[in-house]
Amino acid sequence: MLDVLNAFLYHDETADRSDGRGPLAGVTVGVKANIAVKGMPFHAGIGAWENRRADRDAQVITLLREAGATIIGIVNMEEGALGAKTDNPHFGPTQNPHQLGYSPGGSSGGSGAAVAAGFCDFALGTDTMGSVRIPAAHCGIYGFKPATQKVSQAGLEPADLSLDAIGAMARNLELLQRVCETISDFGDAPLPGNGAILTGHGVNVESGVAQVFERALGALNSAPAKAHLSNPQSRIRFAGFIQISTRMAAHLRDVAVSDHLAKLLTYGPKRYLAGLTEDRGVLTITRDEVCNLVEKHGFLIMPTVPNPPIAHSEAEPADQADFTCLANIAGLPAISIPAGWTDNDLPIGVQLVGPVGCEQGLFTLARQLDSKLGAYRPPVTPYKKQV
Repeated sequence: MLDVLNAFLYHDETADRSDGRGPLAGVTVGVKANIAVKGMPFHAGIGAWENRRADRDAQVITLLREAGATIIGIVNMEEGALGAKTDNPHFGPTQNPHQLGYSPGGSSGGSGAAVAAGFCDFALGTDTMGSVRIPAAHCGIYGFKPATQKVSQAGLEPADLSLDAIGAMARNLELLQRVCETISDFGDAPLPGNGAILTGHGVNVESGVAQVFERALGALNSAPAKAHLSNPQSRIRFAGFIQISTRMAAHLRDVAVSDHLAKLLTYGPKRYLAGLTEDRGVLTITRDEVCNLVEKHGFLIMPTVPNPPIAHSEAEPADQADFTCLANIAGLPAISIPAGWTDNDLPIGVQLVGPVGCEQGLFTLARQLDSKLGAYRPPVTPYKKQV
């Protein structure tokens, strides 16, 4: 089954889940290939680094081992962690467990597929503009991105350290919370309000996603307020992409990458000075506005992704991170939960973004919604035929 999905790229044949002691004893973990696990591949999805092995554990791996978790291997990802499809030119595409031939999302697509299929109990991913929450939504599971400053980046091959956060995915909220309490600084404050939704965002939300989102809003205990950002979310996402492209281009200057990634890394360095100044202003304004909104209203609720999973034969939509990027730009914790399904049985997610220190409050609200929506379901096995 592993070869069918191409989720795991490396297995530790010596891993023994009975060895652990602690709150995560007996729990198995898949790790995205840009997070260092001593002795295992550490290539970040880049072909030139295929034979690179980590010489030490990332800090989050050390914490998981101390909690008793068993690291069983390395999972597939987008090349360099830039993209939301997980169709890697060096290591191949990862399939969505709910329907072969479809993308699991990205850039942590191997993590999402491995968890959804039951190949591991949970998986680590990284989230720069949505790369944990997008595959969580597309694979019909639960995904959490900690606040940027509340999780260690030591041992991470970066995309953009100002936006990156190591997060996790699991098939239930109980395990996801235990994992995230282990790897990040987890606040216990409740959410300080009844929430808000964004209006006038300019994102083209597909009808099936919009219907699922309306059902999620109806599951809240009270109607959220309406809020507005100064810039369209496509403009915000573009500003974030330019920053990432600029920083990755400098970091990977002497590394051979695919033509596709090389093209993406030209956008930032070629951006004219006035444009870069405007981009920085957009990101600063957005950070302040989003932080102020969650402090005032308690949380933001949004679709995780404006579209359902796409076929690998289709081009990746540019707007997949239009909603998820806000939590990264603001540095806030965010969680995605299963919220519904398309007519052809592909999963749709909804996400919650809250204030730093209110992680417990986010999970409490996520549990309330999850119990009412009842949208989680495992993949049908054997997996559906390829499209």
